This record gives sequence, structure tokens and C-alpha cells, in this order.
Amino acid sequence: MQQFTPAPAQLRKSERWGINLNHWYVVARSSEVKSAPLGLTLWHQAIVLFRDQAGQIQAIEDRCLHRQVKLSHGKVVGDQLECSYHGWCFNGSGACVAVPYLSECQKLPSAQLKGYPVREQDGFVWLFPGEPSLSDSVPLLGLPEWDHLNYIATVSLIDCKAHYSFLMENLMDMYHGHLHQDYQAWADPVLQDLEESPERVDAHYQAQSYYKIDKIWSISQLFFPALRQLHPEPLDVSYIYPHWVATLGEDFKICCLLCPISETATRAYLIHFTSLNAFDKLHKLPIGFRRFLKTRLFGSAQRILDGLVQQDVQMIEEEQQAYLQNPERQSHELNRTVTSVQRLIRQQVRQH
Repeated sequence: MQQFTPAPAQLRKSERWGINLNHWYVVARSSEVKSAPLGLTLWHQAIVLFRDQAGQIQAIEDRCLHRQVKLSHGKVVGDQLECSYHGWCFNGSGACVAVPYLSECQKLPSAQLKGYPVREQDGFVWLFPGEPSLSDSVPLLGLPEWDHLNYIATVSLIDCKAHYSFLMENLMDMYHGHLHQDYQAWADPVLQDLEESPERVDAHYQAQSYYKIDKIWSISQLFFPALRQLHPEPLDVSYIYPHWVATLGEDFKICCLLCPISETATRAYLIHFTSLNAFDKLHKLPIGFRRFLKTRLFGSAQRILDGLVQQDVQMIEEEQQAYLQNPERQSHELNRTVTSVQRLIRQQVRQH
């Protein structure tokens, strides 16, 4: 076991940094992009998503070239997005392709809105806000459990008035489980090892867990603390910039997909996967029934996940307010994982 000494007190400087735009960020769930355009903000950039006639998602700047009003207030017409103000139409590349009152002696505007590489994968919409030519060389953080029949998903939205670094510090620091007495799946975490690279931080803890879903009745311990039986499990948490993943033993996985909005606002999706791998008989059932069961049980951990989010958001927003009021006040940090997160954020922003 590697021994760590407490990190010296440091000023919180990472909160003043931006983001590395040359990564894939999650801006919406696939189910949120329907027939109407969807407006959103990713690090000060107003963006609108819409589906073309083939059902493919397009992403362009959320403004009309004419009067700069939001295109997300308009409507989708075929493969085009029509502005609600004067009816100007734009395609998925951001070019103006039609103006209803254009005369024969006038030409369409040559200026073009910014278009964004966008992908729909694992139930979410991923957007690349940086240099478009780099998008194919940057991998997405895959969620293979999303479509896997042995995993039941629950999604909770994190919407907090704080810089994203506060959220990532919170997620990587397993000692804050003290906050989640009624919701936490583990207890007594001990940091065993910490690894850093230019792309990620991996913290390896040893913890006591009650999370073991191997019998029908064992699911009830998620809701009734008196039934929980602790046993040792490895707890691994990873900040794979810009997203986060945690695994507890073989049955528990949770991910956080990030959409930073500004220096004081963050949106993210927290996804919890309940494993059914231990149920051998379930795997022998017809595929159609298993797919029905997976759909039916979607969101089964909603109360627990929403409870965790509510408690964390309160703390994160209090941290943000404390920083804004006293930006030079020192923080006395004893978990090296937190300072590793701050270093990674600085390195990533400097790369961009």
C-alpha cells in the first residue's frame, strides 16, 4: 500500500480556468431531442439541436443571422430550422438556405452559423465544441451497459450553480460519503493508490460495501438499511476528462457525463447501473422478455440517486458561494485526489 502525506493548503485556482473544448461533452439525452428544436448552453456557447427528416441530430449556433434571435424558438421544417421571427431557414451546417421574401435581385447571406460535430450514442447526445477536424481523433466515453440487457439504468440530472471543478472534486473524494448516510452504497473508504496522466486521474479505494445484488431479496437492502450486510470491496473512481466513472466491486457502476455551462453553472447527467449478472436463470429467458424487464425497471434507483444529487448540489453550491465571497482564502485539503483533479483541469485547459 502506498502511503500519502497530506497535501499542503492551496488556493483554489482551478475554478478560474475554463475547459478544454477539444473533447466530447454530453448536452442532452436522446429522448430530449424530439420534433421541436432544443436550445442549450455549453461553456458560454448558445447551441440548438434539431432532428432532420432522417432523424439525425444536427447542432448549430442558436441565433439567426438576421436579428440574432434564438433559432430554438423556431420550428423544424424538413431538414431545415426555421426562425420564428421572419422565417429565415438554416440547414444542419449552419448555412442560410431560404428567406421567404427574398427578391430576384437579392442573394442569400454568405455568412454561416457555426456547426458542431454531434453524435447520438448510448442514450445521450455528444457534442464536440472545439476544432471540428479533431473530433474524429478524440474518443467518446462509452457506456456499454446502456444497451446491455444485464444492466438496469437510472438517470438523474445535476443542475447546479457552481463551477464544474467543484462537482469533480466532490465525485472523486470518496470521504464525503459522510454526507450520504441514507443513500451511500459503501462505508469506511481508504485511499490505496492514486494515478495521474495527462488525460485522467484514477483513485483506488478499499471500502466496506453492502451492494451485492445476487438474489431477488438482496435488492431490498438498497431501500432498507437494516438489511444491509457490509463486506470489503474495491472502490475505483476515475476522472477521465471531462467525465467521471466509479465502480464498486463487480455489481455497481455509476457515471457522470458533464456539460459545463459557465464559471458558475454546471449541468451533468448521473447514470447509475444496477447489475443483474448474478442472476443466471434470468439470462436464459427470451430476449424480448429481458428487454421488456430492462425497460420496465428503468429508473428503479431514482429515489436514491436523486437524494444523492440533492445533497451534493447543496454542498457544491455552498462551496461556490464561499469561493466567490473570499477567492483568496486557503483550503486545507487532506485528500491528494482533490489536488490531482485541480492539476488535471489546469493541464487540460492549457492544452487547448
